[in-house]
Amino acid sequence: MIMKTARNPWPLAIIATFIVFISGILTVVVLASAQKTELVSNNYYEQELRYQSRIDSRDRTQNLGASATYDATSRRIVIALPAAHAGKLLTGQIQLYRPSAAGLDREFALRPAANGIQSLNASGLQNGLWKIRVAWNVAGQDYFLDETIVIGQLTPK
Repeated sequence: MIMKTARNPWPLAIIATFIVFISGILTVVVLASAQKTELVSNNYYEQELRYQSRIDSRDRTQNLGASATYDATSRRIVIALPAAHAGKLLTGQIQLYRPSAAGLDREFALRPAANGIQSLNASGLQNGLWKIRVAWNVAGQDYFLDETIVIGQLTPK
């Protein structure tokens, strides 16, 4: 009677492990190379110049006393332009930006009263975080205000 010796499974297991590992690496390489990797838009330079202009406008506005606040009791957003700009001829716009839902964004024309204050009804806005961006131009100078408010919460007094 001839006895067969048992085969050692380890060499086949090691080879199979290497085959599975190499197949996995190749799959990752193929999937990674198929991904779109564009990080820069076609008009990147123009956007950078506009962004630098926005930074300059924000810096110009910072010490003038402009503000945008939310009055929870009346559910109104109050935008106060600097006293130096009150009553002057200006053009501008107000953007209400909702970071979590782009479809809720709204834009309004900036039309402050003679005292430099404009009030917006916030009762139709969803509760949560909103960014208020106000851009205006007075005598050829651009100004920009960027404030964050939370609608639906009472502010402590």
